[in-house]
Amino acid sequence: MASQETEETRQILSRTALSFPSPRVVHDLLSVGVCPRCIFRLFGVHGQAYCCSAITASVLQSFLEEQKSCDNGTAKNGLVSDGLVRCSYTSQESENGQAYCCICLGVLQLACEQDQEMMTTSKDGSIDDFTATIAELVKRENHHIDGFSIEVSIPPVIVANERAIWMYMNKKYKCEEWFKDKIPSQHISVKDALRLSINTSLENHLGVKSGVDSFRFRLNYSHLDASRMLQSSLANDRTCKKQKTDKKDSGDSLDDSHKSNLKNSNEHLRSESDAVILRTLESMLDHAFCEHFVIPPEKALKPCQLTTTCYRMPIYIGGRYLKFSRKVSQSRWIIDDERMGEASVEEIVGSNALLVCKGDNYKFHAAGREDIDVRMLGSGRPFLVEVSNARYMPSMIDVQLIVEKINNSDKKYVRVRNLKVVNSQAWTLMREGEAEKQKQYAALVWISRALTEEDLHNISSRKDLDIIQRTPIRVLHRRSPLERKKIIHWMKIERIAGSCQYFLLHLCTQAGTYIKEFVHGDLGRTHPRFKTCNNKFTKSCRIPQPNTRRPQTNTVGIWILMRGIVF
Repeated sequence: MASQETEETRQILSRTALSFPSPRVVHDLLSVGVCPRCIFRLFGVHGQAYCCSAITASVLQSFLEEQKSCDNGTAKNGLVSDGLVRCSYTSQESENGQAYCCICLGVLQLACEQDQEMMTTSKDGSIDDFTATIAELVKRENHHIDGFSIEVSIPPVIVANERAIWMYMNKKYKCEEWFKDKIPSQHISVKDALRLSINTSLENHLGVKSGVDSFRFRLNYSHLDASRMLQSSLANDRTCKKQKTDKKDSGDSLDDSHKSNLKNSNEHLRSESDAVILRTLESMLDHAFCEHFVIPPEKALKPCQLTTTCYRMPIYIGGRYLKFSRKVSQSRWIIDDERMGEASVEEIVGSNALLVCKGDNYKFHAAGREDIDVRMLGSGRPFLVEVSNARYMPSMIDVQLIVEKINNSDKKYVRVRNLKVVNSQAWTLMREGEAEKQKQYAALVWISRALTEEDLHNISSRKDLDIIQRTPIRVLHRRSPLERKKIIHWMKIERIAGSCQYFLLHLCTQAGTYIKEFVHGDLGRTHPRFKTCNNKFTKSCRIPQPNTRRPQTNTVGIWILMRGIVF
């Protein structure tokens, strides 16, 4: 078995060597502390070389020596039992016990320090051990997956190290033809090389394929010591620039300004994000880089710290809800630790979805909203429940279970319909519909005189009425004080049998219109209002709660028949 693995390794190296410019260049990179996988990616190597754990620095060096001997016609037969001579990495490695790649700081050697919550991975660079640790995390968190993708985050110091190696090679080999052809356009990034290294093994451990999937592994690498040195180098570069500027402006204050700038630079750099550091490195000229960085970079005596997390991108369950109670708000409503109303649509729907999906938390999104004392009837209001990090992707049967739990609850506050799992684009479509769609309402209205046929004609003849609504007083504490232009597309009046002063007002309006305020005027904050649509209506036009004996100004009983987005 060992001889078979050795032969496979030899074949992989033989194919890989075709991409190498010259054995002496590879020997050179190995001698300065570049790991084999970084060498592969620098020369644009693809294929199995990355996922072969047997290819270490000593094995690669032995292979190159063997190839050189074969070329010279003096092939050696004194190989050890594994078929490849395992020579030392470098003299520094043998003295210090272990050294890590001067570019990737051990990332592609699969050597890392794990956070306390993770199992300790093998220090020998075993791909199988490394991926087994990641797969164990999925099992511990009880994720059910049918695919995965890998996200990798590396510290900016690795980018600086790679640039230093390019500059080292440029100085030695810039006149050689292979350098002009291959470097650096064909190289592979550290992140992609790591994915190539672990992807197949991780697929085998999990029993699923990788690809563009909602389930993600995030490998977050950091190296505190190396990052501090990088920041110090960048601080020196900025301080020198500032020093030259100050020298031109004021030679007398050079010393004080130098100290002040150095202090400010260090404080600022400590708070800079990786993105800012990367932009700084990108804008730095080569000669400035050479002045402030060691070329070639030194090998690291400590590997990167690795924090591994797994999570699922938010999933969305969409449909329509109907609300039958005037004591249920749309979202959870707490004032001074006291609940307003008996429940909320958000909690009734969201908690049931969260229970089935086994997520961390949920967010409730709806196409508009209604007041707590307003019922939602008709076809219902479109909504989405966004579940974060769901351990379980609900099937059609699971979605139906959510529907049954909500619709068959004892209190019958809320019902849902057309429930299904939707993609993230549904959220955007719902928001667009919230602003663009027309919505129909029916409101019970009382006026101080008897309703006439002329009233019915005057109201029904008004089409596409433009109104301006300032933020209503009742929501001013939680809404910006703005003026909003809305359209009343049409209105009609329906008589109520047995009453000449109560009637049903049917309206079709632009989404987002405040219906209560359009009818009663909101102390002049909505203009024109319903009363001014018929000058013969008296000032006592009001909207009472149904079944109340005396009408109360600015109170409303309202049924909503809503047409919105169909999921």
